[in-house]
Amino acid sequence: MSLCAYVVQIVSVPDFVIFEIMAMNPQFQHIITEEVKKALGKKGKEKLSRYELAKGSLILRRTAWQNFRSFLFMSTGILSAGFGLEGFLIPNGLIDGGVTGISLLANKQSGFPLSILILLINIPFLLLGWKQIGKGFCIKSIVCIGVLALALAFFPYPIVTNDKVLIAVFGGFFLGAGIGLVIRGGAVIDGTEILAIFLSRKRSVSVGDFIMLFNIVIFSVAAYLYTIEMALYSILTYMAAAKTVDFILDGIEEFTGVTIISPHSVEIADFIKNVMGRGLTVYTGKRGFGKRGENLVGTEIIFTVVTRLEISRLTNEVEKIDPNAFIVMQSINDTRGGMVKKRPLKH
Repeated sequence: MSLCAYVVQIVSVPDFVIFEIMAMNPQFQHIITEEVKKALGKKGKEKLSRYELAKGSLILRRTAWQNFRSFLFMSTGILSAGFGLEGFLIPNGLIDGGVTGISLLANKQSGFPLSILILLINIPFLLLGWKQIGKGFCIKSIVCIGVLALALAFFPYPIVTNDKVLIAVFGGFFLGAGIGLVIRGGAVIDGTEILAIFLSRKRSVSVGDFIMLFNIVIFSVAAYLYTIEMALYSILTYMAAAKTVDFILDGIEEFTGVTIISPHSVEIADFIKNVMGRGLTVYTGKRGFGKRGENLVGTEIIFTVVTRLEISRLTNEVEKIDPNAFIVMQSINDTRGGMVKKRPLKH
């Protein structure tokens, strides 16, 4: 039996079950022990304690699950992006932004196969990503773009509709879903953001500003070569794709960090912790800096993270407890750990 099969066997079983299986199967015991030693940085002849074996098996299970999840995201994303292109955009002559948009324009002008164009035009961006982001990211991206090229060349996607509004909206939706899912899997199928990240480090331009300028150029060229109407529908496609990517990456639960300064911090903290069921951090600070001079008074500063669906409930309750409470809110792209749990998206 291969190592992959062994890893799959241990993904969802408790440690004590692993020990029972290992006791019954010497070959299994040897393979797992060697993999655990590699994970823990142990040398070949060193013996493992029961705790080290349990820890190592946990690492293997988590690694196997992460790899499987990445594979699922990337494969689903490739199929979705291919469906958006072949089922909507390509048969009806619309384009998207980024490298995909350049590839579609080149395909319309030259008739060169889109699958090869996507692969070739992405190569410079991937080489840049090798240096800027990492070897593993670049390799996974190359594989994803290669598989997308094969899917576009050989997979029989159906043409869904000829209505241009539906094409723009749903073509952008499926393409954006594909891009977002592949990103969640740890790769890209459009290298524009790699260049944007690189230039943002070299110049005083943000990633978002560069992508916007990049796409303005693409749609301007499309308007010049074809028609303004075609460019406008393509912009609609890009907007649908961009919003879908945001949803795939952030989910419906966009997080907001809330800072609350109030002399009634105990009551507010009690509401957040016991009624809303959220975690919080309490800082010790000083208040009294303002137009009336300095009147330094010790105070507690509450920081918590809630979803946008909970903001109204929190602010209403804080106003009931202290109408003069000072509240600051800022958007948060993502969170890890603590009592904030992002519900997994359904794939």
